[in-house]
Amino acid sequence: MRKKGLKVIILTASYGNGHLQVANSLYQECVNRGLTSVKICNLYAESHPFISEVTEKLYTKSFTYGKQFYKLFYYGTDIIQNKKMLRWYYQYGFKRLTSLIQTEQPDILINTFPINAVPEFRRRTGIVIPTFNIITDYCLHSLWLHDDIDKYYVACNELKAKLQSRGVMDSKIVVSGIPIRPAFSQAYDKKNLYEKYQINPEKNLILLIAGAHGVLKNIKEICETLLLSTNHQLAVVCGKNHSLKNELAHLTTRYNDRFHCFGYVERIDELSKLANVMVTKPGGITLTEATATGTPLILYKPVPGQEKENALFFSQKGAALIAKNQEDLLLRIESLLVDKQKQSSLQLSIKKLNLPASQEVIMEDILNESEKISQINFSSTIRSQKKKLGS
Repeated sequence: MRKKGLKVIILTASYGNGHLQVANSLYQECVNRGLTSVKICNLYAESHPFISEVTEKLYTKSFTYGKQFYKLFYYGTDIIQNKKMLRWYYQYGFKRLTSLIQTEQPDILINTFPINAVPEFRRRTGIVIPTFNIITDYCLHSLWLHDDIDKYYVACNELKAKLQSRGVMDSKIVVSGIPIRPAFSQAYDKKNLYEKYQINPEKNLILLIAGAHGVLKNIKEICETLLLSTNHQLAVVCGKNHSLKNELAHLTTRYNDRFHCFGYVERIDELSKLANVMVTKPGGITLTEATATGTPLILYKPVPGQEKENALFFSQKGAALIAKNQEDLLLRIESLLVDKQKQSSLQLSIKKLNLPASQEVIMEDILNESEKISQINFSSTIRSQKKKLGS
């Protein structure tokens, strides 16, 4: 019988908003199951706040100025086979993790970011705490892999096959989907949403998602061109980029019946359900949310790394279009809005990738698996003690 007092630590990092969103979804699912001792820890920010702040800013810059640097880091670390060369990364956050484990004494550790200090703790100390990785993209990077991870939760069968090709046993992989907020699967009244956001149901709606940090490029030029050359409606979500929102203010005045500008939107699912096409960056969480709403996607200028790999996966599945530059984007938007058959094809393909209630599937399996691991570990300890007494 499961204990409600199980202590769960969900480890994450704030490189992008997706890892934190997944951590929050799993936290809420734990609460829904009656678990009362659940903690989210941004391990790198807590252990090395200055370095974490600098590297987070560099990560954000990788979407604009630092593409080549991030490309080198992402693909370079992915091909490293000698784990000794990655010892610096395994050490990162290890001291803070050790302190956290000593203080909290968790029963379960969950990673929503490839924090290798977690499985390294077991390897170095011999202390077995059930440890699980939630892979938050549709591609695999070797930093997610470690011999002392008990189970991996992935978005699709293709990703499972990649893990197997790297030597991970089938029994250690669950195709669960990526956890997103339950709101994306809730029923809704479209008429009420049109009224809420002051959107005309008679016109096509183009939704541009600039990202949590507003990193989608050339938004102003794209909006101005679309508003001048078409009669479509535009809704832009600027996220936390306040300067971008201010920059677009004049368009709200000039095209107040067709242009809608938002900062951070808590219920982004509502706008997604109204959109005829959504232009966005191909982050793992954003893509998963789109599989729930079935919104036709155009993925704009994916940067090398997980974005590019995510975009290629969705494109190959017929679930999204990729626009490599501004001119290409404008052509794809207009042609897609004219071609209803293509819209339907994209909607059908993207919905096939949806795996609902992922957080429920994941937490149910984690709780079952951790119980088995704890029993095996307990039995092993008893046998070891008996041997010592016998000697």
